[in-house]
Amino acid sequence: MKVVLTGLNYINHARELGMDLPEYPIIFLKPSTAVIGPGDPIVLPEEVGRVDYEGEIAVVIGKRCKAISEEEVPKVIRGITALNDVTARDVQRRDGQWTRAKSYDTFCPISDELIEDFDLSQPIEVETRVNGRLRQRDSSANMIFSIPYLVSFISRVMTLEEGDVIATGTPPGIGPLNSGDEVEVSVIHKGRRVEVVNPVV
Repeated sequence: MKVVLTGLNYINHARELGMDLPEYPIIFLKPSTAVIGPGDPIVLPEEVGRVDYEGEIAVVIGKRCKAISEEEVPKVIRGITALNDVTARDVQRRDGQWTRAKSYDTFCPISDELIEDFDLSQPIEVETRVNGRLRQRDSSANMIFSIPYLVSFISRVMTLEEGDVIATGTPPGIGPLNSGDEVEVSVIHKGRRVEVVNPVV
């Protein structure tokens, strides 16, 4: 199982980071050792300064595929879920590339529920709350690169296997997490909500 993530896929998120808009999807990986489930603690590393939440819409691959078209994408997706791309922001800025900042153990909470009755032509909403307070809310309608485009693009780079997860980027509103916080990422589509809620320690 691999987790493939997309950077800077909402215009306003790129602007809040002071970064140029990408001409093509920026993709990176998180190791499977970063993945945790609902209720598992996000552990703040002692050597890291600022750690941010990044709520995201994720898709779970249900069928092995390679170099597929956008039209074929719905056939290879098992379902849609919620993911938190936890990021060591100061490490990201120092390193200039993202691997270390994104790869700490516990830095990839993923919901254990799926929305299997999905329609990628319809908006998918994502929300993030910290201690019950809304911090992020946006829609797939505001992505730079659509979900079908992303999955097709990634499949031309690497073979996608059953169980792989693709996260589609975070909207604006990112912010820091502190020990004692509780962070909740929710994805809402066609009247169904799935979420991943985690304490921060």
